[in-house]
Amino acid sequence: MNNIDMARSYLRQAKERIRHAEEALREGNYAFTIRQCQETVELALKGALRLMAIEPPKWHDVGPVIKRHRDLFPKWFNARIDEIASISRRLRREREPSMYGDEETGTPPDQLYSLMDAEEALLSAKTVLELCIRLFGEYEGAVG
Repeated sequence: MNNIDMARSYLRQAKERIRHAEEALREGNYAFTIRQCQETVELALKGALRLMAIEPPKWHDVGPVIKRHRDLFPKWFNARIDEIASISRRLRREREPSMYGDEETGTPPDQLYSLMDAEEALLSAKTVLELCIRLFGEYEGAVG
């Protein structure tokens, strides 16, 4: 499997995660919404890196890598990289608490997040995903 096939797979998986995040939000499962949003952003951005022939790192917040290679991306995408990196960093911080809760205070994940938290995470994840979908579309159009 080459980088482009991997990139497509990551994007497909990101789309599936956002679908689950929307479903979880409708059901009031805000912690799971946030977890799925983080995974959406991570997969979409790792796909974007692969699309640009950059091996993504094995950690969850790839914002710094995207920033480091910003000149490889189209101008319209480059103009949003600081926002993208901020979203990636913010959601990365919620990865473990959204699954395990706050072990220090003994607060389960279901008690950590509100509707507002989940809606904000979903909006952020959709923003990143839509930008990556556009990036993929332009790439496919250029080579296809």
